[in-house]
Amino acid sequence: MMHCPVCGNVAHTRSSRYLSESTKERYHQCQNINCSCTFATHESVARVIVKRGDTPQAPAAVATGKARPTTQTAAKR
Repeated sequence: MMHCPVCGNVAHTRSSRYLSESTKERYHQCQNINCSCTFATHESVARVIVKRGDTPQAPAAVATGKARPTTQTAAKR
């Protein structure tokens, strides 16, 4: 969702298309019936924060074969 650059009201995306692998052009229309401004924006990737394979592997859970008692089970003892 964007705000209209003319009146500041909410503008909804009507369509979009890729300009490149990392940039998309979106077409928006203002929802204010008295304005109805139509405008285009560009959405692009600024940077990658974390990519797959960069995060450390979580340690595997160790199976002991014994179930841990729940609070209800422990309270009944």
